[in-house]
Amino acid sequence: MVYVFLAEGFEEVEALTPVDFMRRAGIEVTTVGVGTKSVTGAHGITVQADVCECEIAPEGADIEMVVLPGGMPGTLNLAASEKVNAFIDAADAKGAYIAAICAAPYVLGEKGLLRGKMATCYPGFEEKLAGASVFDVGVICDSNIITARAAGSAVDFAAQLITALKGEEAADGVLDAVIA
Repeated sequence: MVYVFLAEGFEEVEALTPVDFMRRAGIEVTTVGVGTKSVTGAHGITVQADVCECEIAPEGADIEMVVLPGGMPGTLNLAASEKVNAFIDAADAKGAYIAAICAAPYVLGEKGLLRGKMATCYPGFEEKLAGASVFDVGVICDSNIITARAAGSAVDFAAQLITALKGEEAADGVLDAVIA
C-alpha cells in the first residue's frame, strides 16, 4: 500500500498528480488527511482524503511507500505529525520507499534519513537536507529514498514512483496515456 499524506497547506499538484498516475498504473494508494479527512491545499483546493491519520496505524500496515507532498505550511504540518513520523519510521525500518517532493525532503533531512544519500528539493531548502549530497535536478532515486524538486517535477516524480513499484514499462504506459 502507498500512503500519501495530506496536511493543511499541501501543494496540490505535488500530491494529486502522483496519486492519479499511481492509480492509473494499478497501484493501491490511500490518501491520508493529517488531523482531518478534509484537507485544504496551499492554493485553496480542498481534498477529501480516503482516511484520517487517526484511523490508521503503521503497526501491521503493508507499507510499500510513504509519499510526502511539499507546500507551505503543509511540509511543516507533516513534520509536526506524530503519525506521519511513525509511518516514515516504519517504512524506513522495513526498507520501503519514502518519497518527498519540493519542501518535503526537509522532513526526511530532519529525521537524518538523507545522510549519505543523493537528494533534491525546492531551491532554498538545500541546507535542511542534513548530510545529503544535493543536486539541482528534477527527481533523484537513491536506494529507497525518492526526492523531487518542485511542482514542475510532479509528472516525473509520479513516473519515478511507478517505476520504483511496478517498473519502467508501467510508468511509460501511464505517461503514454496521459501525454498523448
